[in-house]
Amino acid sequence: MTWYNNLVAFMMIYMVTLFCVLPIGVKTADEAGEEKLPGQADSAPTNPRLGFKFLLCFGISSVIFAIYYVVGYYDLLNVPGILGRG
Repeated sequence: MTWYNNLVAFMMIYMVTLFCVLPIGVKTADEAGEEKLPGQADSAPTNPRLGFKFLLCFGISSVIFAIYYVVGYYDLLNVPGILGRG
């Protein structure tokens, strides 16, 4: 695996994790009991805490990528052997 393959794999894991983490703890203005601004969408979050979610996503993605890297580096799945080609 080259560094480029690993970078692409990490970015894919990061983006999937980010979309899973984004809805956690989001409250709309109605749920938070706040007044909506003129033109504000009903589903707009009041405090999305994006910085915290990016860091949380980076931590989770790092752990998942580490598992991916170890499995690939040590060839723990042995895919050709499983498929009967090796």
